[in-house]
Amino acid sequence: MNNPSESITLLIRGGRVVDPAHGRDEIADLLVVDGVIQAVGRRLDLPSECRMMDADGLVVAPGLVDMHVHLREPGQEYKEDIASGTRAAAAGGVTSVACMPNTQPVIDDLSVVGYVLERARRTGRVRVFPVGAITRGLQGQMLTEMGLLQRAGCVAFSDDGRPVTDSGVMRRALEYARMFGALIIQHAEEPSLAGNGCMNEGLVASRLGLPGIPGAAESIMVDRDLRLVALTGGRYHLAHVSTREAVQAIAQARSRSLSVSCEVTPHHFSLTDEAVLGYDTDAKMSPPLRGGVDRAALLEGLAQGIITIIATDHAPHEEESKRVEFCHAANGVVGLETMLPVSLELVRDGVMSLTACLAAMTVHPARLLGLPHGTLGVGQAADIVLFDPEESWTVDARRLHSKSKNTCFHGRRVKGRVKQTLVAGKEVYRDGQD
Repeated sequence: MNNPSESITLLIRGGRVVDPAHGRDEIADLLVVDGVIQAVGRRLDLPSECRMMDADGLVVAPGLVDMHVHLREPGQEYKEDIASGTRAAAAGGVTSVACMPNTQPVIDDLSVVGYVLERARRTGRVRVFPVGAITRGLQGQMLTEMGLLQRAGCVAFSDDGRPVTDSGVMRRALEYARMFGALIIQHAEEPSLAGNGCMNEGLVASRLGLPGIPGAAESIMVDRDLRLVALTGGRYHLAHVSTREAVQAIAQARSRSLSVSCEVTPHHFSLTDEAVLGYDTDAKMSPPLRGGVDRAALLEGLAQGIITIIATDHAPHEEESKRVEFCHAANGVVGLETMLPVSLELVRDGVMSLTACLAAMTVHPARLLGLPHGTLGVGQAADIVLFDPEESWTVDARRLHSKSKNTCFHGRRVKGRVKQTLVAGKEVYRDGQD
């Protein structure tokens, strides 16, 4: 993260302070001194030489923590880079991102970790935490030096974009990572079942004449992985869960006290494969958008606390990669700037409380990754988002801060707008000024 001018004492006055980590939801003031939260309470005294920010009508929450982001740097800066990706994050109220290792070169070496951290320090607007590769070159064969990579700054390990298909390799990865408490993140997909499919297998695929990917491609891999977790005692996280069977498997594993967790993306819980009608390549992603039964299971998983994390899988692609025949289009959508308003639909629809919804985007991913963020606790860094939960706006791909504009929410009317984002007490985004 870059270094703006020195911070000043700041009093955020009269907002609805929602801090899931401490069970706080009340109208209160928040005092920040030298980038650190010094006090939270009602009617705090205004210190001398203090700047006051009126938060009346706004929610004041911990800066969001997105544990699944593709920043594309190094190697694919024409899609996104750390500067543009973290600018988009700040605009979305996200103050910490974990960036995936499928860069060019792959984040499987200490030098690449160092490069990412240095670029984040120089050009980033928010905190950047690298995720290291499980296997060298994401080839699924030879394990990386995860212990060294963790000490260099990696907060978890994944071959995201590719599943670890070899059971022996996955077993060794879980065993090795367990030695130093590291988290393994799996992109669960059985390639022999996915085949050349490019969307969910079902009625919509049949209508469009497109090859489908069955939900079993995900659930079979999850079933295998959970058996390996039971065997090894490793820590396992399922990225972008998309099927009812996978949610059920995670619930059963958690009931057996296995160290497992999962995340869901806003596009998977808010859309179905009907979004592909018209061959819309902005709705092409991996795993694919599923049918209504699976979407209902994702919502139920969130409501029951089986799915504890919301993450974007922010995957920017330039227009040339998307404006091609559907099956040849790149997988993925951008999501940093739409995560908050789309997730707030869960609150309005009665799926989750506001506290639970924000917990899935703050304290839960922070704790899973071992980060001291996602909270408004006294003594913690003042990473804060202020948003108006009632302001409506229409998603316009052209106005996104990301270099790439491949959103599946273009034209969607949403409610909840970020007004200001602070990192260590310093303003990194203000609505209408960036």
